Amino acid sequence: MYQVDPLQDRRWSELLLKHPAATVFHLPEWLKALQRTYGYEPVIFTTSAPYQELTDGFAMCRVNSWLTGRRLVSLPFSDHCEPLVSGTEEFQRLLSGLKQEMARGMHRYIEFRPLSLLPGRESSLERSEHFCLHKLDLSPTITELFGRCHKSCVRQKILRAERERLVYEAGHSSELLRKFYDLQVITRRRHQLAPQPFAWFRNLAACMGEKLKVHLVSKDNNLIASILTLKFRRTLVCKYACSDKRFSKLGGLQLLFWKAIQEAKGEGLLEVDLGRSEPGNEGLILFKDHFGATRSTVTYWRYPASSAAQGRDSWKMGVAKRVFSHLPNGWLTTTGSLLYKHIG
Repeated sequence: MYQVDPLQDRRWSELLLKHPAATVFHLPEWLKALQRTYGYEPVIFTTSAPYQELTDGFAMCRVNSWLTGRRLVSLPFSDHCEPLVSGTEEFQRLLSGLKQEMARGMHRYIEFRPLSLLPGRESSLERSEHFCLHKLDLSPTITELFGRCHKSCVRQKILRAERERLVYEAGHSSELLRKFYDLQVITRRRHQLAPQPFAWFRNLAACMGEKLKVHLVSKDNNLIASILTLKFRRTLVCKYACSDKRFSKLGGLQLLFWKAIQEAKGEGLLEVDLGRSEPGNEGLILFKDHFGATRSTVTYWRYPASSAAQGRDSWKMGVAKRVFSHLPNGWLTTTGSLLYKHIG
């Protein structure tokens, strides 16, 4: 097994253009933003020798935290990250090499976040978490796509937003990014969670360039809702969404998702990835269902099995939520800046 620096070795980018399972989360730009913001070390594990064409690869980040330990994650803050292999045999070969690295005592555990690959029992991987994932097929006509949306929860909301003459903006300017983040802080507070640091979104915008777009609607200078999308090849990923609940009746969030779908369809994209949802977040799951998206399950896997039982860094999330709900905005964003690099 060999290790490749995806930020320096052009062979990784060449593989992404050819491999059918490559997504926006495999891109060097995404990995660079993770490195700049959180100090994670991106690395590709491959069976391809130096100076040979890359034919496979596990995209991973080394997370070194005094709070949550050293580990290999594929990939932090990514909804999914399929191992780019040709089959189970190649996967097992790479996994054996990673287990040898584990045996040297360098990491507490390895975590995989595949989109569809199911490790066999011989892999000794254990399920650690699972999420709902929604994808929208763009092959129907735009009229058919609109007709498949829920009448009262989506279509009528979109028509209401249009009657309200909400102001729509889209782009990747620093001004739009700041407006998006202001709404992100409001939304995370509502969910009793600390927001990721603004530096993450700033670095993501700088690294992704035109692959990233902020969509925002407002009315009478009030920010209503915003989504942040990423594009790679023929897939649009709706990665972040946020809104001010005081204006939810205006249908701003539904209008934004619909506009993103329309733009993706107009550009000839094949699908919209609406992202992962916590299994217990029924409201968010239904929101995505109402757009006619197909629901599936994404399972995360860990090695060794003992680490999976700990779940999602089970250090008192309930207590943390209660604390977050009472923090002023400045302290809340500072807390997020301090904590997220340990969560990955």
